[in-house]
Amino acid sequence: MAKAVTRAVLALFYAVAGYLHIASPVPFLLITPPWVPAPAAVVFWTGIAEIAGAAGLLQPYSARLRRAAGVGLALYALCVWPANMHHFAIDLASANSGATGGLGLAYHVPRMIAQPLIIWLALWAGEVTRWPLARNL
Repeated sequence: MAKAVTRAVLALFYAVAGYLHIASPVPFLLITPPWVPAPAAVVFWTGIAEIAGAAGLLQPYSARLRRAAGVGLALYALCVWPANMHHFAIDLASANSGATGGLGLAYHVPRMIAQPLIIWLALWAGEVTRWPLARNL
């Protein structure tokens, strides 16, 4: 039951995030590191990847597709970590960080800590791993 709820919550989170990447890309473009080529295309396709991953997690009859979605979303979360770190750096470097324009440490530190958890949740909900809840698949 916990895995099904986690799967549904993750799918909702990723579907909404994917939609926002496509419908409102500007905030994502602002935190994209400068070394990323074709940032608008990358933001668009990451939105597509999030939506596809969300749909894959929710497949009731295909464990193989759920596993592929779990791996894909875990890799996605790993790949966007540099953008999160870049956002952290530019936000905290701004003169008004934490006051009027920046999100501050109260947002960024938990976000950085949560990234490995999000990666693990995608793998666990996608039935790629049972660790640490069970020794092996």
